[in-house]
Amino acid sequence: MKYLRAFLSLVIAVGLTYLLNRPLGVLPAVGPFFSPFTGFWQNADAPLKLPPADMKLAGLKGEVTVKYDDNGVPHVFADNDEDLYFAQGYIIARDRLWQMDFYSRVSAGRLSEVMGPLALDFDRYNRRLQLPEGAERLAKAFLHDPVSKMIAESYSAGVNAYIEQVTYKDLPIEFKILGYQPEAWSPLKTALVEMVMRKDMNARSDDYRMSNALAKHGKDVINDLFPDYPIEESPIVPAVTKWDFTPVAVPKVPELMKATIAANLDVEAENPGIGSNNWAVHGSRTATGLPLLANDPHLGLSLPSIWYQMQLVSPTVNVYGVCVPGWPGIGIGFNKDIAWGMTNVGSDVFDFYQIQFKDKTLKEYKYDGQWRPVTSKVNEFKVKGLSTITTDTVLYTHHGPILYSEGQKPFFGDLPIGHALTWVGPVAQGNSLKALYISNRGTSYEDYQKIMGLLAAPGFNLVFASNQNDIAITSSGHFPLKWEEQGKFILDGSNPEHDWRAWIPVEHNPSVKNPARGFVSSANQFPADKSYPYYLGWKFAPGERGLRINERLTNMQKATVDSLRLMQTDNFNIEARRILPDLLKILEQDAAVKSSPAYAVLAKWSLKNDPSEVGATIFERLVRELRLAIWEDDFPSKDEKTPMSLPTRDRTWELLKKQPTAKWFDDTHTSNKIETADDIVKTTFKATIDSLTAKYGPMSPATWAWGTAKSTDIKHLVPLFKSFSRMDVINGGGANIINATTDAGHGPSWRMVVQLDKTWPKAYGLYPGGQSGNPGSPLYDNMIDKWAKGELNELVFLKSKDEKHPKVVSTMKLQH
Repeated sequence: MKYLRAFLSLVIAVGLTYLLNRPLGVLPAVGPFFSPFTGFWQNADAPLKLPPADMKLAGLKGEVTVKYDDNGVPHVFADNDEDLYFAQGYIIARDRLWQMDFYSRVSAGRLSEVMGPLALDFDRYNRRLQLPEGAERLAKAFLHDPVSKMIAESYSAGVNAYIEQVTYKDLPIEFKILGYQPEAWSPLKTALVEMVMRKDMNARSDDYRMSNALAKHGKDVINDLFPDYPIEESPIVPAVTKWDFTPVAVPKVPELMKATIAANLDVEAENPGIGSNNWAVHGSRTATGLPLLANDPHLGLSLPSIWYQMQLVSPTVNVYGVCVPGWPGIGIGFNKDIAWGMTNVGSDVFDFYQIQFKDKTLKEYKYDGQWRPVTSKVNEFKVKGLSTITTDTVLYTHHGPILYSEGQKPFFGDLPIGHALTWVGPVAQGNSLKALYISNRGTSYEDYQKIMGLLAAPGFNLVFASNQNDIAITSSGHFPLKWEEQGKFILDGSNPEHDWRAWIPVEHNPSVKNPARGFVSSANQFPADKSYPYYLGWKFAPGERGLRINERLTNMQKATVDSLRLMQTDNFNIEARRILPDLLKILEQDAAVKSSPAYAVLAKWSLKNDPSEVGATIFERLVRELRLAIWEDDFPSKDEKTPMSLPTRDRTWELLKKQPTAKWFDDTHTSNKIETADDIVKTTFKATIDSLTAKYGPMSPATWAWGTAKSTDIKHLVPLFKSFSRMDVINGGGANIINATTDAGHGPSWRMVVQLDKTWPKAYGLYPGGQSGNPGSPLYDNMIDKWAKGELNELVFLKSKDEKHPKVVSTMKLQH
């Protein structure tokens, strides 16, 4: 009997071992995950883990020295460029391997392979955007050029050297939770990472909402309420700048298609997080006599952070800055002689075409008076937890994919049905790796100019400064050559005149060098004034940030690093300066309102969105609700059948100031009264205070302070992993403030200030996260508190591997 019990115990043990080491549907194998020797315990909180002193890596040609500073930033010294990019790939993989894998899977439409059905619709959407096809074209371009080929292949080899040696014990915890292993890296995966950036910055449109508004109200109303240029603007290239080129012929405006739009749609119509600031100050306005440069790109804030700090040194380069994990080189940064930074241009490069099908079979569509065949592609998905392959059939016209056909469920509930998409992501090529190679080694304005044709998409306002006392800014990228307002409304897919036919010559992109005013800047506003001969779009970011930046720089003399650092956290509210006096004049007419504590706070408010300000909380809620109260009855933005864009903010406030009895202030839902601007303002103010009271309790500095009411969530890339996030970070700012930090988790993803010098620059910066991708590491989120306070770290920029620096805490040698 004892032998039988022993045998049964053995069978049970073997069975449990078998079960615990196999995935359970979409869940990981729980045995390895809970193992105290290899499981999630190995990722738990621990003191700072220093890298090994020596590593043997097959694939290196020589020796690489990596010095880590106290912030976990690696300073990489290699004897040749191949080893430099190999080491960059290896080192980033040690800290951010799962993040790199995540980005590549997002772009490839393969998240559902590791996350299950929950991610399937997201995968379908990304495949339909042709992100994989765009990546394939980019990878081909990388491998066609010998320089970018060397970079892409060396970087991939370095990442793979880490993947080959990493054990389950040291895998990032996300791999363990989701129960999968990393794949080998490749130039294609690097291209996929670039496509994520193209999508995040360029894949949005309000064409359909505008078309619905046009259909209801007519062109005269649209021209009045949705002007093609703001009422108040300070463009990137200073107004009345003379253009030093002869424009190519611009297509004539064809007869617009009749507005027959009633599609359900909203393609990420307005993303306030995709903004940024940058500026450079000429030496004539600085304390040192040489330029200062600042950059703070505003993106979706995440953990791990979108950025990773590095210094890269070889016989051809010594550069410091930040890169996107998975994308070789330094994206934003500086070297001995130059500094550069980027903001999103935000031009209109995402257009929908209404398609006229011959019949319900959807096999032919009308174009130029003839019927053309519709092609199709079947995308396949291996979905975790499902035993069979899931397929998705996508129809194509020459314009691009029919994003969703009849009977298919859109990823967003109101994406268009039966419309084809043309956008810059999969069609603009360029070579970003070659561009970064040149910029990282640049020494002059001439080197800056060399990269313009290589930067295709997303379009960047590329700011530049050199120690030769040159400053410049260029709206770099490939932009379609359009007729005026092409893409403001949906386009006619049957009319050849509505096609994208050519690109604006790169050398004609908006650009200025050493302007008389002594500075250059951008904040995602219009790149140029109305004299610019090409159409880039009708709507860019609201002008408040750009106006405030240019005001401060105009008044700045003998600027220092602190001058620019303090500007990056400027909380002054230009919109409040513009409209609040008019609102207060209206509100003081109501005795009950004027005697209320909320009115008193608003009247005495400093116009700054500082964390402690209650006035900022009241104002921001008031103007948000006021815009909806004025427009939602006539331009229903939330209507499921025919949603519309709301008229622009600056046009709204201009109307309130100058036409307070305009018909638009009348609430069409009330029949017994014709409302004016005064009525809407008073009613909305009372409703605002009621809603704030309901949410935060009676007004008090503790609960109504702007920092508390707004707060900022910095979430893990997988929001379900809430314990790996930093929620409710207290800070100031707002969507249209220089310090553009919002409650939606958008804000300055990297702040940098560089002081150029004839010998050696000084630079300062940080981002809201940390170098490590491990939530258990002290370097996972160690910079967030400093970031929230507006502080910067002095950046350790070493001259050589032999330089002694007090902040260098460890050294690792990599060799064959």
